Parts: sequence; structure tokens; C-alpha cells
Amino acid sequence: MRKLSIIFCVTLLSMNCGYGLRGTGSSLPPHIERINVPMFKNKTTRFQLDLKLTQSVRDELVGRGKVEITADSAGADAIMLGEILNFAAHPIGFGEDASADSYNIVITAKIVLRDLVNNRILFNNPYFTYQEEYEVPEGTDFETVQQEAIDRVALKFARTLIINILEGF
Repeated sequence: MRKLSIIFCVTLLSMNCGYGLRGTGSSLPPHIERINVPMFKNKTTRFQLDLKLTQSVRDELVGRGKVEITADSAGADAIMLGEILNFAAHPIGFGEDASADSYNIVITAKIVLRDLVNNRILFNNPYFTYQEEYEVPEGTDFETVQQEAIDRVALKFARTLIINILEGF
């Protein structure tokens, strides 16, 4: 009986349940080691949104340790092209004096990841959208709070995008 229990435990432990740690997967082909991420095109009127989103995406890719970022497409295995289509900050909450005190930021971008080795598209989302709410505390400068919110949204935009690409969610 003891021998049967040990065999059962070993069998149970060796089985793979299909779950994995988030952030450790990759649906990229194994030959993709270097990605070129040129500056995203900014089709909005929001100043420096292209800089913040592009740099956040590059940082997220490097931080995951899956690929290396290249300065140009000549030495790259893949290229990620981005075009920021929309930026909006909609008021969603109002204070007692009827002024907006909470907003919803929405960023929409067209994202394409192309395998340059096999000349095929690995990821394509013409309307990748990320949104987040933020509050403007009473007595604070709206523009400063919005700029801080955009910085946070850029990081989360990049994290969500790279999770979608690398882990296929």
C-alpha cells in the first residue's frame, strides 16, 4: 500500500496542470531575439505621448528579458510599429461646485509586430485600447495631475500590450 501511495504521489507531482507563472511565457517564435521599436506615430494633439508610449513599450520588452531592442531594423528579427490614433480624457465625476474631479483616460493605438525573417505578421491590433481613471484632488493643478496620470497609463499600456503579445492573452 505504501509503495502504491508513493507511485501515486510521484505521478501526481509529475503531471502538468497547464498553469504557468504570468510573465514567463512567450508566444514569439524562438528565432525572434531582437526587435526594433521605432518611435510610434502620434496622430493626436497630446504633446510627447509618442515618446512616453514608445519608451514604455521598449522598457517593458527589455524588462521581461525575452528580447533585445535594436536601434534600426537592419539588425532586427522583428519590428513593432505603432500609431497612436486617439487620446481622450473624459470627465466622469464632479465635485460639489460642478467642476470635474475625476477623469477617464483612453488611448487607442494601431500596433503591428512583423517577423522580418519570415515576413509575416505576428501581432496585429488596429484598435488596441487602454483606459484608466484618475482623480484630481481639490486645489491641485489639473495639468500636472493629468501629466502624472499619463505617465502611469503609459506604463500600464505597455505592460498590457506586451502581455497580449508575449502570452497571447
